[in-house]
Amino acid sequence: MLAQPLATVRHAQGKLLGKMEMLGFKHREETTLQMLTLDVIKSSEIEGEKLPPDQVRSSIARKLGLDAGGLVKVDRNVEGVVAMMFDATQSFNKPLDNERLFGWQAALFPTGRSGLQKIKTGAWRDGAEPMQVVSGAMGKERVHFEAPEAARLEPEIRKFLDWFNHVNDTDPVVKAAVAHLWFVTIHPFDDGNGRIARAMTDMQLARADGSPQRFYSMSAQIQKERNAYYEILEKTQRGTLDITGWLVWFMECLHRAILTSEENLAAVMSKSQFWEKHRGNKLNTRQHTMINKLLDGMDGKLNTSKWAKMAKCSHDTALRDIQDLIDQDILEKEEGGGRSTSYKLKMN
Repeated sequence: MLAQPLATVRHAQGKLLGKMEMLGFKHREETTLQMLTLDVIKSSEIEGEKLPPDQVRSSIARKLGLDAGGLVKVDRNVEGVVAMMFDATQSFNKPLDNERLFGWQAALFPTGRSGLQKIKTGAWRDGAEPMQVVSGAMGKERVHFEAPEAARLEPEIRKFLDWFNHVNDTDPVVKAAVAHLWFVTIHPFDDGNGRIARAMTDMQLARADGSPQRFYSMSAQIQKERNAYYEILEKTQRGTLDITGWLVWFMECLHRAILTSEENLAAVMSKSQFWEKHRGNKLNTRQHTMINKLLDGMDGKLNTSKWAKMAKCSHDTALRDIQDLIDQDILEKEEGGGRSTSYKLKMN
């Protein structure tokens, strides 16, 4: 039952990695920046937390040593989430141990709080009662599953880490799926278990690819299929020891993530071709930054007021910047006009 989905996803992986090898180092770096940014944002969205995309991108760009343009100041909670994902993927060959996991979880909660609630960080959860994973409003809570009591955590985690770090005959993609399920079922922390499980999944997928460069985002695909993700997790955790259903779903989800990455690859290529075409144009820092924001899919229409606000300049300066780009055949007016003229990049 697993042979076909595993063969399909491994073929797609190999095909994508082959395409990326042909692109050259610069394009692979840009794709890695985009994928890691997407991964961090979407993994947090699964938990209902929205991170500022420009801060996530800036933090990752700095860690990768990239001059990505338009870098901004980053809050420490964003830095913490990025630090965890960066460590998982860029140091994928290092063993995973208690201290590394403690560091990841502490990085997710730099204030020692999850929302308004004080939680235990940098250590396993404690307490005599088993942890229940619940959802729903107060008084209407639904218990999805009950994790092992705290007294069992040390031996359970020890067994898990021994298995995770040991090289065996298990296919690396299958191992990523099993690791994800096993860790969220142990649920060793007060909070952050889902994000850590997904970081661990990316770590194992980097091992499967044999590279720290990321060209697809499993977390982004899981976020798209969030309801199905929780349903299959709950069904598996409440069922027998047969986890075949979860493994099949995981591999099919991963396959869809790889197929989706083809769109991102097209965007990277389009951006590269744009800058190649305009490499001789004279641009100031504001223009370069704003063009990159447009190429990266800036939300909403671009007008003079938006340019002035985002580039932190006067309305007159924004107007001059825009007119200069129109004169250089880089920007053009959107059709329609109306009360507020908007502009778009000329891509052809």
